[in-house]
Amino acid sequence: MSHPTATAPARRRWLQAIDRPRDVVAYITPNWFASVMGTGIVANAAVALPVQVPGQRTFALVVWLLASAMFLALIVATALHWIWFGGVARGHHSNATMAHFYGAPAMAALTVGLGTLVVGVDILGEPVAVAIDAVLWTVGTVLGLIAAVTIPYLTFTRHDVREDSAFGGWLMPIVPPMVSAATGAALLPHIPAGQLRLDFLLACYAMTGMTGIAALIILTQLWGRLARHKVGAVAMVPTLWIVLGPLGQSITAANNLGADAHLAAPPDLASAFSAAGVVFGVPVLGFALLWGALVVALTIRAARAHLPFTLTWWSFTFPVGTCVTGSAALAVHTGSQALAALSAVLFVGLLVAWVTVAARTLHGVFRTGRLLLPPA
Repeated sequence: MSHPTATAPARRRWLQAIDRPRDVVAYITPNWFASVMGTGIVANAAVALPVQVPGQRTFALVVWLLASAMFLALIVATALHWIWFGGVARGHHSNATMAHFYGAPAMAALTVGLGTLVVGVDILGEPVAVAIDAVLWTVGTVLGLIAAVTIPYLTFTRHDVREDSAFGGWLMPIVPPMVSAATGAALLPHIPAGQLRLDFLLACYAMTGMTGIAALIILTQLWGRLARHKVGAVAMVPTLWIVLGPLGQSITAANNLGADAHLAAPPDLASAFSAAGVVFGVPVLGFALLWGALVVALTIRAARAHLPFTLTWWSFTFPVGTCVTGSAALAVHTGSQALAALSAVLFVGLLVAWVTVAARTLHGVFRTGRLLLPPA
């Protein structure tokens, strides 16, 4: 078997992994779940767009099925990783960089769960789709809340943090509650009416604030690090795109929750929630566009200096997808054709990024095996 793009040592290690199948899962890390997030958001964004064309929903269904299959495969791979390589698995939380990606499994569950309800319902039926989403939302929310507390605690007490340590990955463990809020909006109509539905709505808003304020603190530190210590390692540039995640999800959450707030809250409060989606969302979208322009420029600069492919490239997908759903929600809420056009343009960018990163990931797994080797 020939692998011309792999180095000789990497090729030998990959061949050894083939000889010992269980070694394929020896270095499955939490950030692998970002591939599920990045794939699932394509399906969710496709059905959220204000403009639909023939075949668009079918495309979304196929992508959701792919994301679901990837999610199940990674759950199995992660379980085997913990069984066969427990020592390695238990060390992930001690790594000051890798630990932050424990937010990815939670967001993967939430993304696939939402896709089940908004597109998987076509083949599963509403009762089954709602049940699956409810389970995945609950699991994702619990895991996300644990990550949101545990990982910052480890950062504050154990991890070696220097003045130039801040990077986009710091957002990963604190974003899941925001994703729970954004995806919880789709579950709101299926929650029993009355006090339970009102409490669910308020909990989603509380989780929006939980992530929003923490993200603002981290973004300030990240901006300061970039100003004082510059961009740093080229391979870490893709993680700067993660900043778009909480921005886009906050817009999505505010507008989707506001749109259905009348189902749970008194009229005056529901009207305020609805207006807040636009009052909050439009300014945040403006900053998201500013940050997007900055990271595009930084990514082009990094590419010119040779940007190596790693799993961090999946940061080009999910965060952009949240901006698609956010701008789409604003377009629906306001009736703005400009915002509808923006969401379509962003979706095209998301598709290009997803196809590119997915192809490179497949190559790194099945062609060279490099992505299954110990991280550098």
